Amino acid sequence: MTTPLSTPLSTLRWYGDLYLTMARMAIIEQFQYRAANYMYMIGMVAEPVVYLVVWSVVATQQGGEVGGLTPRTIAAYYIVWTLVRNMNIVFTPFGWEQRIREGQLSGQLLRPLHPIHYDLAFFAGWKVVVIVMWLPIAAVLAWLFRPEIDPRLSQVVVFAVAIWGAYLIRSMLLWMLGMVTFWTTRVGAAFDFFFTAELLLSGRVVPMRLMPDWAQTLARYLPFESTFGFPITALVGPITDAELVEGLIRQAFWIVAGSIGVALMWRRATKVFTSVAG
Repeated sequence: MTTPLSTPLSTLRWYGDLYLTMARMAIIEQFQYRAANYMYMIGMVAEPVVYLVVWSVVATQQGGEVGGLTPRTIAAYYIVWTLVRNMNIVFTPFGWEQRIREGQLSGQLLRPLHPIHYDLAFFAGWKVVVIVMWLPIAAVLAWLFRPEIDPRLSQVVVFAVAIWGAYLIRSMLLWMLGMVTFWTTRVGAAFDFFFTAELLLSGRVVPMRLMPDWAQTLARYLPFESTFGFPITALVGPITDAELVEGLIRQAFWIVAGSIGVALMWRRATKVFTSVAG
């Protein structure tokens, strides 16, 4: 799929216009559903609050800290977690069956750009709404749990980049996972395995520094920590500048690897789809 434009500059401008237009549409649409979005986000707060309370109790029983984390730094971790978790909501792999069954995919194949661009642009606009709506939720959680957070300027800058890097990585991963439906309808086990691995090796349930050494080593070779644990730790700490750079490099690697994976799978998947549809 290529754009109808010839020069690199005009093509880049065309991509920019598409992303801005789709993002603007998403912002307008999601602000129209403010109550629904708030209810959804508040519902998601229950999960990190459970983790926060459990690990705070563990830290208190072990003399005031666990793995170098105090109850107040644990509170900071899971409050930032709520933003990162919402930033990581992308098009679900379970939605691919509906796209194929309802003919949405056939229409997307007629568009001049790869369909992933439309998903990336739309959900990116949604994230702007998420960030704005998260602020009062974070304020309430901070008032309740008194988090301790004192990031350096480098941490703030890296965090601002890393949450969008996490969004891109997870978008690529779930797109590839969803495309498995082109070859088989029995995908439940594959989805469950993926989400279980992500849950345990991303820093979502437990900060990675509290995991066994073998789990931390394994997580370094998988993309999950780049989507949860790294962005959170980048802001909350403790983390060195060298580790911040290393984390961004790992994110860049997974973005490139994911982009290549999506391109290769899409090429094969559309051949299967068109042959069956034809």
